[in-house]
Amino acid sequence: MNGYDTTPPDAPNKEKPSKAALIKRFLTPKTNGGQSNRAVLPAAKKYPSSYTQFEQFEGYKQQKMLRDAAKLLGAENPFFGLHEGTAGATTVINGKECINFSSYDYLGLSSDPRVQQAAIEAIGTYGTSVSASRIVSGERPIHRELERALAETYQVDDALVFVSGHATNVSVIGHLFGAKDLIVHDALIHNSALVGAQLSGATRRSFPHNDTEALERLLIEQRDRFERVLIVVEGIYSMDGDAPDLPELVRIKNQFGALLMVDEAHSFGVLGATGLGLREHANVPAKAVDIWMGTLSKALAGCGGYIAGSTALIEQLRYSAPGFVYSVGMAPPVAAASLAALNILRTEPERVSSLHTNGRYFLEQARAYSFNTGLSMGYSVVPVVLGNSLKAVKLSISLLEQGINAQPIIYPAVEERAARLRFFISCSHQTKHIDQALAQLDSLK
Repeated sequence: MNGYDTTPPDAPNKEKPSKAALIKRFLTPKTNGGQSNRAVLPAAKKYPSSYTQFEQFEGYKQQKMLRDAAKLLGAENPFFGLHEGTAGATTVINGKECINFSSYDYLGLSSDPRVQQAAIEAIGTYGTSVSASRIVSGERPIHRELERALAETYQVDDALVFVSGHATNVSVIGHLFGAKDLIVHDALIHNSALVGAQLSGATRRSFPHNDTEALERLLIEQRDRFERVLIVVEGIYSMDGDAPDLPELVRIKNQFGALLMVDEAHSFGVLGATGLGLREHANVPAKAVDIWMGTLSKALAGCGGYIAGSTALIEQLRYSAPGFVYSVGMAPPVAAASLAALNILRTEPERVSSLHTNGRYFLEQARAYSFNTGLSMGYSVVPVVLGNSLKAVKLSISLLEQGINAQPIIYPAVEERAARLRFFISCSHQTKHIDQALAQLDSLK
């Protein structure tokens, strides 16, 4: 008797149904007295259009209301401008050359011939895509070369690159922490960290911007209620251009048995005499911070994010972080471009010096015009706070008409009273670019 024959040995011999008959029996719905056993669907019910039509979603209605109000007041949409080439210190928008203050290309490497050639050569060697997640079939040597270079630069054990900066924070925070944990973050932390905290299921608390005393009071009250505690801050806050007190944050995280994560999206390549980021700026050993996060899309002229830290951290993420395991590996030309940019950063610190000079000059001149520059330290991000979203939009449009590209940041991205124009400075800007932009802004305000 074979392993698939379920007829008892003493059962009477019966003709077994054919294979075709078995398939037919399997595919035919069972009946009860000639009636199908399939569930009878209720009569169609009328549901509110807000359940089924995107036009009724609150997010769309709010955006439409803002656009309609802007049209009534004579303001056009300042967003999604079409750049017709490389967007560096200058750019071409709608056929017109402009001075550009809306690019994160802080070190001017996106258009560097060496970076572009590295991308071209990677395409020739590996193609344009690895077409799968690296854990399955997407690994290429260029990935590990970039990760080793990042780890060496940070002076930590290892690093891991992700295809999206936003998804890096979402996936890593959401994966490492859970319902028994506490995530404490600066009130101005990036959306990606907030989404990651929400995904984790951990309790989330914020502390006032850069207020380490408030952070310490919060941990005195809350620490013992949780298992793991994560403190999340940014190296440079992209809306305000200021930095946290890293030595104090390290002291607090050690005192309360917490983990510290620093998002260096806007600080790596910018802070420190040679652009090594917040740790160089604050003279703090890299291993004093548990999780270093950064992006490749700004100073490193690519796209995606990375995590740098201990072997245990990186190995756990490499084999189980959803945003890495279930996502395609980084495109080879992108990895090659960022690796080339990182090598240039390490060999040409004068780019960082030029960036610092330009940032300080912009901040000093803006204050000389009595512009409200908020908390900016004058490195790569300088806001001009206007306190009115419509005014910010109108000024942005007027500046663009005069050949100056500076984007507005309006409610709800910031509070209405904090609506602003945001200027990103690069090492490629010239003094005349800065003088022209600020003089023009002063004439329009």
